Amino acid sequence: MYIPERKDLRGANLSEANLQGFDFSCAILITADLSEANLSGADFSEANLSGADLSEAILYRANLTGADLSRAILIKADISEAILYRANFSGADFYRANLSGADLSETDLSGADLKKAKNLTIDQLSKVKTLYKAELGESLHPLLKEKYPALFEEP
Repeated sequence: MYIPERKDLRGANLSEANLQGFDFSCAILITADLSEANLSGADFSEANLSGADLSEAILYRANLTGADLSRAILIKADISEAILYRANFSGADFYRANLSGADLSETDLSGADLKKAKNLTIDQLSKVKTLYKAELGESLHPLLKEKYPALFEEP
């Protein structure tokens, strides 16, 4: 079995870098600064971005399948059309992040702050793994709680 080499970039400062289409699969980017970076189409599958700063980063059509983004800062990030399948966003901050067309299937959003996230739909949220202790906007929370109560239960 092939085991990919894990790029260790923990704490790296990649702020404002143009890394379109770059392969970060399985990389360790714990607490890395990727703020304002162009990461369009980048592959972050199975990467560890726990505590990373992705404020105002462009993650358009990025692949974050199975990535750990727990406690990540995604303020004003463009995450539109990104693949977030099975990613861990527990405790992440999505303030004014654009989630238009993002695939949130099986995503862990426990404790995430989604109050001011933009272009987030009930359909997207209905497919997540959990919304336990997540903070949602007033327009989405009651509808989701009524239609999908299991999403708010402790996992």
